[in-house]
Amino acid sequence: MSKFKRVDLLKVKTISIKDRQSKVSRKDFAKPFDGVAGSFASFVESLPHILVADDLRKVVDDIVTSRKKNKPVILMMGAHVIKVGLAPVLIDLLKRGAITAVAMNSAGAIHDVESAMWGQTSEDVAANMVDGRFGMARETGEFINGALTEAFHESDMGYGEALGKRLLDRDASNVDISLLATCYSHNIPVTVHTAIGADIIHQQPTMDGAATGELTLRDFKTLCEVCKGLEGGGVVLNLGSAVIMPEVFLKALTVARNLGAKATRFTTAVFDMLNHYRPTMNVKIRPTQDGGRGYYFTGHHEIMIPLLAAMVKAKTG
Repeated sequence: MSKFKRVDLLKVKTISIKDRQSKVSRKDFAKPFDGVAGSFASFVESLPHILVADDLRKVVDDIVTSRKKNKPVILMMGAHVIKVGLAPVLIDLLKRGAITAVAMNSAGAIHDVESAMWGQTSEDVAANMVDGRFGMARETGEFINGALTEAFHESDMGYGEALGKRLLDRDASNVDISLLATCYSHNIPVTVHTAIGADIIHQQPTMDGAATGELTLRDFKTLCEVCKGLEGGGVVLNLGSAVIMPEVFLKALTVARNLGAKATRFTTAVFDMLNHYRPTMNVKIRPTQDGGRGYYFTGHHEIMIPLLAAMVKAKTG
């Protein structure tokens, strides 16, 4: 005989499932997609109205609403987004007015310039590390560092602006796939945020620390100005930047608020292959803690970003 007491489950009071509040019902379920006659909009509607699928719809709705209200949609990005061939997809959104500002790390600028000028990018790091050739492509350093030095001495342009202008001035053979050039030609703010020592162009003879530092500082000030308009419906997208852009954004947002802008009640969304601490805290959570909504979507850029872009286009027609 047991020494321990047990409850009597026969005394438990049950309720009807009809009276229970349920989070999922049949109307939320996915629907089979007609692959022959179905439109992309009907494919989106066929996705379940549950969890991440519904969150993605909400982000798309917020992007569309933001532009209708003439609020900024800021695209922040890491270099990998360009490396996996997504520049044409993002350029299409820029030209449609769905994105109003672009902020990238300086590795992204390198991939953009190499793609635009020479139609190729992303060297084999492991192979070139062996004999010290990694990051020593002469033309890349001469082009980017030259543009920064020239702008430093001759204008008040920032990092992104200087590169976009030079790509157009040099008639880059693949300029149509350049985010930097597209932004410059369409008067869209484009900023580049660098960590000195982190990029291949910093190890070359053409590197000018004063020029690089000053131009990326100018771009930080530009991003601060853009962030002032986020109040009440703006959107911030962070595509694949795990450290640089989340850190820069948090400071830019702080400066905007310090200068008198409320810059609250907006939407943030992170798209990345993994869940990272800084994008979670500095993009999703902290900026929206006083109002707004933050989302995090985990998946490969080459699938998630075209999906997002197509959903925006389907919504706007």
